Amino acid sequence: MTLPPLSLYIHIPWCVKKCPYCDFNSHNAPDSLPQHEYVEALLADLDRDLPLAQGRPLRSIFFGGGTPSLFSPDNIGRILDGVNARLAFAPGIEITMETNPGTVEHGDFAAYRRAGVNRISFGVQSFDDDALQRIGRIHDARQAERAIKRAQDDGLDNLNLDLMYALPQQTLAGALADIERAIAFGTPHLSHYQLTLEPNTAFAANPPPLPDEDSAWDMQEACQTRIAAAGFGHYEVSAYAKPGRESAHNLNYWHFGDYLGIGAGAHGKYSSIDEVGALQARRRWKVRAPRGYLEHAKSERVIGGDDAVAHDQLAFEFMLNGLRLSGGIPLADFHATTGLGRDAIQPQLDEATRRGWLAIENAMLRPTESGQRFLNDLITLFLPDKGRQA
Repeated sequence: MTLPPLSLYIHIPWCVKKCPYCDFNSHNAPDSLPQHEYVEALLADLDRDLPLAQGRPLRSIFFGGGTPSLFSPDNIGRILDGVNARLAFAPGIEITMETNPGTVEHGDFAAYRRAGVNRISFGVQSFDDDALQRIGRIHDARQAERAIKRAQDDGLDNLNLDLMYALPQQTLAGALADIERAIAFGTPHLSHYQLTLEPNTAFAANPPPLPDEDSAWDMQEACQTRIAAAGFGHYEVSAYAKPGRESAHNLNYWHFGDYLGIGAGAHGKYSSIDEVGALQARRRWKVRAPRGYLEHAKSERVIGGDDAVAHDQLAFEFMLNGLRLSGGIPLADFHATTGLGRDAIQPQLDEATRRGWLAIENAMLRPTESGQRFLNDLITLFLPDKGRQA
């Protein structure tokens, strides 16, 4: 057995204003961000997790949030320099920073590039000003367009644009108009998500009028067709890329790879090989509150929890990630990342193929078109109790 590839997730928990649909660990930024203090906390956090890396280089780094672009290029550079002093970077490492228009349209993307960032993910969501207001975004379409153009002019061409559909009062024409404007920028990657009402959000407490399920499905299908016609491959449920421009970081998640998570509320997954050569997987997460994180970063109390992935949950965890990939996953990866044999999931595979949700071809597991539409039902088949019933 060999250990899976390793990535690093870095959480910056502050935003200018929390969006009403957001269920991430994000907090309204104070007047003065404790950037220096937080950088020191992140590196202390990483020091504690270093043994989990077991000598592996990092294949990708992802700054998520919150709004990482609230941190200056100098402080992003300090973080990356500190990480590289502790862990080797694999050749061609992908380093992504999430960015929200409205915080960076006049920013110096060249400085972020010099700091080490080589990929930007813009939280555009829509190019319609009315739609942006309805979902509580702080930017308008012009600011988004200016930020994207500025990044391109500053030499960052590896860009992702995040878009949402089924927004309050959105029409099919409106959803397609967003796609047209995104495609026009020539970026190599698009993400396209349906707006959903998550628990413990402002929208869950006071739901806005959303398109019905049939309308949302029509938007999804029409937008998928238009994105494909522009030369993007639909390689994951919500992700589209030009050939060779898929997100290395997200691919590592979806292939059930390992990742360290540092920062307030960050989650990680790591593996080890026990004394009999079996692969063991665990998940670790950090305390959520930024102030608590800063107070405890240099002590064990920064760890919010650390649990083993139960043996009978491994198949579900693997499928929860891998079946999001439109092209499928090698069956051999199931054994390589879980240590389990095909016999552990054969009843579920049989049931999934019987329902027309899964195809097994050339040693690949691939969700069919029907399987992609009913992906949650397909994945649920691999829950331990479902496996016994199948």
